[in-house]
Amino acid sequence: MNWTERGSDALASTMARLWKEADAALPPDQRLKAVAQSLSTLAQELEAAVDSAREQRANEASSLMLRPPHERADYGEMAQRLYRDRRRRAEIFADETLFGEPAWDILLDLFVSGEKGKRVAVTSACIGSGVPSTTALRWLNVLEMRGLVEREDDNNDARRSFVRLTPKARLQMAEYFSPSQG
Repeated sequence: MNWTERGSDALASTMARLWKEADAALPPDQRLKAVAQSLSTLAQELEAAVDSAREQRANEASSLMLRPPHERADYGEMAQRLYRDRRRRAEIFADETLFGEPAWDILLDLFVSGEKGKRVAVTSACIGSGVPSTTALRWLNVLEMRGLVEREDDNNDARRSFVRLTPKARLQMAEYFSPSQG
């Protein structure tokens, strides 16, 4: 059973329970309104719980990034190791395209560089993605539209620009590499 089916089953079960709990003496339209109000209240409670969980995760990730660099240096090393393993895998199988996941490779490369305090030129990010430049540029645009990377112009060379993770993406990467809380 997939998540959609589980969600539909849970909703149907909840609606049936609420219908039984609603005052049977009410006319059907008022009883239905009571059920709708109960469902609305449940939806608001679920939304608040999801928001609370997201906020807690963001606070945990934020506290990870606020630690002194020597206490979180292993995240950068872990990302570097993962990035190298991905490149090695492509070399061993002699096919760069077989394991393509350019967005993830870009995020890894930018995270590692950010942890080392290095700036990454757009052309370097394209090379680091392991795909043709046009494909890498498309992925950089996707990541930028989703608020994960941002570009900055090179003040010394108008032909060049740099790319880096947004604070949001840095927190998400730190959360990914932090020990699981579950």
